[in-house]
Amino acid sequence: MLPPPFLGALAPVFGGRRKGRVALASPVVLIADFDYDLPAEAIAQTPMEPRDAARLLIDRGADRAPGHGNVRDLVEHLVPGDVLVLNNTRVIAARLDLNKATGGAAEVFLLEPIGDGSWQALVRPARRLPPGTELTGAADRGLRVVIGERLSEGRCRVHVDLGGMGIADVSTAVALDGVGHTPLPPYITESLADPSRYQTVFAERPGSVAAPTAGLHLTRALLDNIERRGVAVHHVELVVGLDTFRPVMVDDLDDHVMHSEAYMVPESTMDACRHAERVVAVGTTTTRALESAAASGILAGRTDIFIQPGFDWQLVDVLMTNFHMPKSTLLVMIEALVGPRWRDLYAEALSMGYRFLSFGDAMLLQRHRDLAQRSLA
Repeated sequence: MLPPPFLGALAPVFGGRRKGRVALASPVVLIADFDYDLPAEAIAQTPMEPRDAARLLIDRGADRAPGHGNVRDLVEHLVPGDVLVLNNTRVIAARLDLNKATGGAAEVFLLEPIGDGSWQALVRPARRLPPGTELTGAADRGLRVVIGERLSEGRCRVHVDLGGMGIADVSTAVALDGVGHTPLPPYITESLADPSRYQTVFAERPGSVAAPTAGLHLTRALLDNIERRGVAVHHVELVVGLDTFRPVMVDDLDDHVMHSEAYMVPESTMDACRHAERVVAVGTTTTRALESAAASGILAGRTDIFIQPGFDWQLVDVLMTNFHMPKSTLLVMIEALVGPRWRDLYAEALSMGYRFLSFGDAMLLQRHRDLAQRSLA
């Protein structure tokens, strides 16, 4: 679990006005407009078993009451010619419990490889870990971390070595499995008995510090059923980064700066989406990858896209997503997709006992301007 001190260290990254922003429908969009009351008891602490038993709220537009089912019913809401797109990134065991030479405890949270054999990381206690400090694994003495120079935004450079092997990139980060810990979101206070439940069944290349949580609900059997229905399943990769944990610290959303994340959209995925009956994105990270590639024409790179009301959608027609934190950039994306009726959908979900956030239930949303033409069943 990412502890609160890490979150506090991130505040300096906010501020400053971005150039090249997507035009907004109104001159000012305030983060306060995306607040709602989320009771603690509505936050899921453990994943649903089996995965596809999670509940699924079906948005049918402003003039029809939403439907209710389970994720296993997803196939019934898809039609031949649809393309279902998944984010196949894999979560790394990024949280390392370590000891100083004096025996004091320390923690390193790996964020992203820098490319010179080192990683960007958050460290705690930062003031007591100056550059040059050597740390060893609390449980595995073969794990060594050397603290390097301070970087911007509360980060520092670290070098990681495990049993004589440098852990320098995402391809070797898999070696940390069983040594590091899965960095669960801070609102999950219960330990995870099976770390694989914070991975999708289709996860491939390691690199993310958080799971694309909408994909956690899908099983191989469900995906097989979807393909048998005539729906093509394609993948993208978006390496989920720090903004998953980071709160919005500004009032005016035009002042919020998104941290960039690496993405890759295979040419086959892009071609399939452009010829699809509908593009159904599983998760907000999949959405960001697809819309970034469509807007820029670049299929692999880094994106800091911030999808707000007034966004010019190019690919995504339908979004399957979990229920998100109040006052989050993900809720802002939801309003860009369906308009302000997200409040009614969230109120309905809370009144009916849906489970919220990363291990919670899901909803199926259709882009509001398409509802009259291609309504969900």
